[in-house]
Formats: sequence, C-alpha cells, structure tokens
Amino acid sequence: MRLNCNPYYETRFGAAYLGNSLELMANIPDASIDLICTSPPFALVRKKEYGNVDADQYVEWFKDYAIQFYRILKPTGSLVIDIGGSWIKGMPVRSLYHFELVITLCKAKEKGGLGFYLAQELYWYNPAKLPTPAEWVTVRRERVKDSVNTVWWLSKEPHPKANNRRVLKPYSDAMKSLLKNGYKPKLRPSGHDISNKFGNDRGGAIPPNIIDGSCSLDKEEIGQQILIEETLFEDLVQPVNVISASNTASKDYYQRRCKEEGLKPHPARFPQALPEFVINLCTEPGDIVLEPFAGSNMTGRVAETLQRRWLAFEIDEDYIRSSKLRFQENAPLVVEPPTD
Repeated sequence: MRLNCNPYYETRFGAAYLGNSLELMANIPDASIDLICTSPPFALVRKKEYGNVDADQYVEWFKDYAIQFYRILKPTGSLVIDIGGSWIKGMPVRSLYHFELVITLCKAKEKGGLGFYLAQELYWYNPAKLPTPAEWVTVRRERVKDSVNTVWWLSKEPHPKANNRRVLKPYSDAMKSLLKNGYKPKLRPSGHDISNKFGNDRGGAIPPNIIDGSCSLDKEEIGQQILIEETLFEDLVQPVNVISASNTASKDYYQRRCKEEGLKPHPARFPQALPEFVINLCTEPGDIVLEPFAGSNMTGRVAETLQRRWLAFEIDEDYIRSSKLRFQENAPLVVEPPTD
C-alpha cells in the first residue's frame, strides 16, 4: 500500500512515514487494514518527552484516532492497544481512564461510542518496570510495584480473523510423555472431569491470553504457560493472555547502534514478544499491519520478518530515524521467519 506522500524509509514488505498519524491515516482506503497493533502515549502523572495526554482528557483525545481506526480496518480486522494504567496525582489510588477508554470504544455508536467489540484482554507483564509511584511504593510502602499493562484486543465484528494454532508453543517433556504413554481419565480433586481426549496430540499447546516471554536478552518466548496448580495437562493450562517480557535491554542491537550513530533511542520500546504474538494470532503472511505510534518500530520489524506488509507512522523524526537501524542488512532477526 502506497500513500500519497514519500515514505521516510521502505523495505521489502513495508514503509515508515514521518508525520501525524491522523493526517497520514486519511490517505488509507476504507476497510483495507488487517491489524492495528500499537502503544499510544499513556496518560501518566509524570510527563514523558514523547508526549502524554492528561487522564481526564484522554478519551476525547483518543476518539479522533479511533474513528480512523474503525474506518480503515477490514470487517475481520483487529485493533490491539497496549495501554498502561495510571495513578491519580497526589493519592495512592488508580485512575480509571483506560477502563473508560475501552467502554467508550465498545459502546454502540447510537449511544455515543465507537462500535468496537472487546474480543479479549491481554496483559503485558514487564518485570523490569521501576517501582512507581515511588511515594507510595518505596517510601510509604502502601502499594506494590505496578508491572502490568492492559492490552485491549478490539474488533469490528464478534468473529475477527484469528487462529490460535499460529501461536501454539511446543509441548513440555511431561506432555510428550503423556502423549506417548497415554492417560487414564479420572476426576480431579477440584471436581473437573478430565476425559481421555486430553491424550490427543493436537500439534502443540493452545496459548492462553497471557503472553509470557523470558527476560533473557537472547530469547523471548510467547505464550509461556503459568501453572496455577500442578498438572501434566497443558491443554488445560492454556497459553495465557499475559505477555511477560522486559523492554529495558541496554545491550541489544537497537540500543548499541543508536549509541554508535549518535541517535536518540525511543525510551519506551515494545518487547518483541507482544507484536509477535498478536501478529501471528490475528494475521497471515501478506496481510497489512499498521502501527500509528511507531516509536522504535518494533512492530514493523516483527511484521517484516513474519512476511506481513506493514505501515508505520511516527511524528518524531529522531525516533523514526533511529528505528531505521532495525532494518539494516546486518541487523539480527528478532523473531523466526515463517515456515511452511
């Protein structure tokens, strides 16, 4: 897809544009995008250099973008928004702005909403998040560390394009042993009756709506299971809707190349695990992915490797210039390319 302006840079599968995403989206035809995967500026108490909107103004500010999102998404398309919570200034209580946002987005149009459906909530657990607000967490010790962002998965129809077979993770050794040796059905102490169908090999464990990746700089896993109680049955403990991944790696390729080139890296970067999970779940090779608040453009990098066409919009030239480093010829792949 080409817009009526020149891209800042382009690759085999996509293009990044410098400018206001509201103006750039006006060039996108109706019902042409398969997935919008984005992390807009949060309504934080402390302002960040990349811009924040106050919580009491956030819903109205976001509406203009949401109208465009709805227009350009295909009927089977998905809108996935990573949005962190916030606190009310001066008090150890949480703002409700991100809940107000999703309610507005999913309210019927005749009632003043945008008409989206809430397909599912996902959660990004960032173990490297700083303990903020420091006043309530580290000084007065009245609250615990806030390390989870809510990720809203929205759609225009109740059945958006999605297939969890594309995000299956390999069976554990225990499950492989179960498949090989069989299992005798029985009633669990909880009262759950486990049938003999759990001994069938379905190619992998279905991921839950927790996307969990290790904090290793070398590898992040998506859909890692979180065991609530001891069990061999990974088909019961589905890969979850929590994405566990740190975004603070100081020695990764992007950070190192920014330093070498004297460029300013984006301070709030997506972990690779989040767009990888969402892109695999909601799209197929050749589909179009849009990131309207691109930042370091991790979404575009993942989409490129997974052979999805992509568009990325970024209003700050420093950030879009540094994001180009992700696509250099010698840049390491952040995910595995698709296979047959």
